Amino acid sequence: MTSFSMESDVRAEYQALRSTAGVHLLRRDVIRVSGPAAASYLQGQCSQDVEALASAGGSGAAPITADALLLSPQGKIDTYLRITRLGDDEFILDTDDGFGEVAIARLERFRLRVKVEFELVPWACMAIRGPAALGAVIGSPQLVLPVEWPGLAGVDLLGPGPDGGLAEWVCDQAVRCGDPAWEAARIEAGIPVNGREVTEGSIAAEVGLVDRTVSFTKGCFTGQELVARIDSRGSNVARRLSGVVIEDLPTTVSVPVGAAVWTVDQEHQVGQLSSVAWSPGSQSSVALATLHRRVTPPESVLVRWEDSSGPRTVHAMAHPLPLVV
Repeated sequence: MTSFSMESDVRAEYQALRSTAGVHLLRRDVIRVSGPAAASYLQGQCSQDVEALASAGGSGAAPITADALLLSPQGKIDTYLRITRLGDDEFILDTDDGFGEVAIARLERFRLRVKVEFELVPWACMAIRGPAALGAVIGSPQLVLPVEWPGLAGVDLLGPGPDGGLAEWVCDQAVRCGDPAWEAARIEAGIPVNGREVTEGSIAAEVGLVDRTVSFTKGCFTGQELVARIDSRGSNVARRLSGVVIEDLPTTVSVPVGAAVWTVDQEHQVGQLSSVAWSPGSQSSVALATLHRRVTPPESVLVRWEDSSGPRTVHAMAHPLPLVV
């Protein structure tokens, strides 16, 4: 496949995610939580109000699913995940690929004589984004979960993979999207992932996850003190997740994850790129970086890295998130 046709594919896939329905096979780890103490235990361990979730398949206005955090006692993020209630004593937690065992280890750490079990299950996840996302669903995935990204909505289909493949869940008219288009849309929405934006020592307010994941009315949970203290002080943190847009870059030059972000006076390194993709929408490279408060987006910055051609420095703009609304 030529580079022109590859670029055309990414454009078409990106456009589907934004304007019709784009489908992406999303690699997720899925954990089943069950037992008579499942709800009460998760309520004390997760940042979200677990007991307020309704059961899947039930009636009523209450949501069945919500994003949540597992925090350390010091209030740092162990895992960013989603909780879905299947029944009174059964839940599904899903998180980024490779972080299921991390979540289980964290949950097991405080389970003392509590009747709750954790099990990794081989479920599949098909993510659909775009205004026609819900209409693209066919077949019978066990869970059809609404997703609201800033500037981009859709659904995630979650459950045991169908015998005939995941095409049984999504109509042929929905455009199949690869990683490049998906990453561009995720970055522009400002959605962090474990292992990139969310790393050891991350604080919820730094990576923009408080509104999505924290209930301040549910009562106590592990790690609550730091989250509540920062919120009471106006979420004033030393670093904050921002978007970085790099324009006028030759198509032969690829900006790597890990590239350093500097102030334009070249006095201070203020962060590094944690995710990077080329966006067909802005015709530029877009990235996420948790930047020191020396930079107040929108503000010009420098991006520096070294490749086979030697050291490189390019001008960029740091922006508040989301990049696209």
